Amino acid sequence: MSSTSRPRRLRQGATWAHPGETIRTVTVSGRTLRVAVRRGEDDVPPLLLMNGIGASLEVLQPFVDALDRRRTVIRFDVPGVGGSPRPVVPYVLATLTPVVAGMLSQLGHDEPVDVLGLSWGGALAQHFAVQHRRRCRRLVLAATGTGSLMVPAHPRVLARMLTPRRHRDPEYAREVAGTLYGGTVRSDPAMAARVLHSASRLGPRRGYYYQLAASTGWSSLPFLRLIRQPTLVVAGDDDPIVPVVNARIMARLIPDAQLHLYAGGHLALVTEAHELAPVIERFLD
Repeated sequence: MSSTSRPRRLRQGATWAHPGETIRTVTVSGRTLRVAVRRGEDDVPPLLLMNGIGASLEVLQPFVDALDRRRTVIRFDVPGVGGSPRPVVPYVLATLTPVVAGMLSQLGHDEPVDVLGLSWGGALAQHFAVQHRRRCRRLVLAATGTGSLMVPAHPRVLARMLTPRRHRDPEYAREVAGTLYGGTVRSDPAMAARVLHSASRLGPRRGYYYQLAASTGWSSLPFLRLIRQPTLVVAGDDDPIVPVVNARIMARLIPDAQLHLYAGGHLALVTEAHELAPVIERFLD
């Protein structure tokens, strides 16, 4: 197990640990995760972030920076993505959530934490909230849906989601940004390339496909009513990947949910972090 509490260059990637953050690896049930922890104050519940498909933990840095420094923030790379090694065997959401719970225990967080899931991470967050309900205090679901049973994106968008190319090719990311992500990147497609490539850490291609397969056939629609935590559903009105109607459905079916709609696209949690972070802070507080 390795760790650092000061800025340094990390192996196999052009990423830096930000001041006040610790980068380490945690192994649970044979799966090794690369984890970043920004330590806050003990009287504020920690916030666990679950990222989108193919994205390393660095992509969330603008959102982390926009959060109150009193709040401990935990984020991780799923197996085979970013700095987490490729898993020996594939996984599904039901087998990954116990790994996440074990990771929290190893980090010393046995108390309930707040959980935010973005896009693919929102599926993992929903499953975590039900499978480990005593570990989850409040839930934020951002730019996410209910899996295979949801109002789908346009087939052109879905086709581009089947490949990790946008994470590996900045020029391609600029080319497809507006169609894929919507919002402000329609007028500034280079923003998508900056978000996805400026500090992100690439994992093996196979890691993306493992992550894609992990949620294939999965849907939270049958168990949304089992999510008992206070939940904030955050969605953009111009999200080509997850049409906004899905957020309305989720907010209606989750017993203790509220809906926050914003003018923007799929990446707004990162590209407009200064606008969305206060909304989420108010809900968590």
